Amino acid sequence: MTSTPTHGASIEVRELTKRFGSFTAVDNLSFTVEPGRITGFLGPNGAGKTTTLRMLLGLIRPTGGSATIGGQRYHDIATPTAMVGSALEATNFHPGRTGRDHLRVIADTAGVGTARVDEMLELVGIPAAARKRAGGYSMGMRQRLGLAAAMLGDPQVLILDEPANGLDPEGIRWLRGFLRHLSAQGKTILISSHMLQEVEQTVDDVVIIANGRLVKQGAMADLHGEARTIVRTSDTDALAGALRVADVITTLEDGALHADTADLRLIGDVALRAGLPIYELRAATTDLEALFFELTEGTNRNLGATAHEPNAVIGMEGATE
Repeated sequence: MTSTPTHGASIEVRELTKRFGSFTAVDNLSFTVEPGRITGFLGPNGAGKTTTLRMLLGLIRPTGGSATIGGQRYHDIATPTAMVGSALEATNFHPGRTGRDHLRVIADTAGVGTARVDEMLELVGIPAAARKRAGGYSMGMRQRLGLAAAMLGDPQVLILDEPANGLDPEGIRWLRGFLRHLSAQGKTILISSHMLQEVEQTVDDVVIIANGRLVKQGAMADLHGEARTIVRTSDTDALAGALRVADVITTLEDGALHADTADLRLIGDVALRAGLPIYELRAATTDLEALFFELTEGTNRNLGATAHEPNAVIGMEGATE
């Protein structure tokens, strides 16, 4: 796989809506995914994530709005495998076919050479399993096979639904590094996941939805909020007064001072001059899990909302409306 940087293509979702009868699965949803960045697509079960991805890939016709890749609907892309690779399920393959043959079928359809198949098997770390029947693969191996299929055309855009499912810790670490490598090439990466701690270590941006609506979008660094410091001491009033002299505002929460500064050294120096012992001193930021539950708590709805959706396709070359 070449490491030459490529010019990625933006994903644009604008006022996207999908109704199944009287049920609105996606409601006037808008967001952008930029090239060279990994974007996490998050939301509770039934929030509309999979429906959105399927509309983006042309598997479901929107009720309203638009979803484009590089400024085009999926159906209008002349060479879709060179533009976008996707893995929406880790089970969509013939169980009696070997992993290599599964990829060869997709490669033949897309006009990709056999050498690329072997390259992708090596890249995702399953060359030894290539001649084994895919029906005997573990969940983690199926995820890797799906990723290999999505990458066959060396696409500018990669769309993955729960790519870390079934991976062991080593596999998750590998996936994180692999996605980082691809984003460094300029590729556009959108991943849906419920593994919030892993997402926090992997993505550059997040899009959080609930009940089919956008509730938050932004860079991970911005979502952490303003940096603050938590400090515990034997005399909180004395330390608060000393910090006030140093132009640091504090509030008392659960017996600890929360200071409006990220400068831990400043707080330590102030405490030392005041002759106060420090029992705890650490940076405090809003983690993704806390933000997620704050934004989505109480929004869970009908979990059968996606029952009407068609099956997703791994390594999809085309789709019909």
